[in-house]
Amino acid sequence: PRRRVTSGSFPLADYNFITPRVAVGGGIWTRGNLEELIRAGVTHIINAQAEFDDRTLLNGNADEPDILWLATDDDFEPKPFDYFSRGVDFAQNALAEPESRLLVRCASGVHRAPMLVLAILRVQGFGRCEGLRMVRARRPEADFPDVYLDSVEAFVAEWELVGE
Repeated sequence: PRRRVTSGSFPLADYNFITPRVAVGGGIWTRGNLEELIRAGVTHIINAQAEFDDRTLLNGNADEPDILWLATDDDFEPKPFDYFSRGVDFAQNALAEPESRLLVRCASGVHRAPMLVLAILRVQGFGRCEGLRMVRARRPEADFPDVYLDSVEAFVAEWELVGE
């Protein structure tokens, strides 16, 4: 389901679940939005946005999500293997916990986060076209520039070679 509610100058958390346990979305920005995600069952967050570190929103409570700040610019440049590897490793560890729910996010949930979700889906065994369809069906604004698609496919090829 899609959640986007406006409150003041920031929308509330904007995210879509692509699978029952993996969501893609835009910026969190506020403690209130983080609390909304906690209520939605989000236990882990990959923040692909270079502009804001979600960890500044944490209070140290036990129910707060684990956050990986995987900062990158939305610069339409190829992304390296290590970038995807860090995100996929975090996602796999998170999803190994039966009750976990993962949000992958960037500023708008259009380029960086969908790219990482596609990499996660590919490593989980989904084909490129199937992964793209899954993301686009739940997050229609997701856009996959060729350079990002090529980066995901180069990552998957290397991932399979090194036997991750």
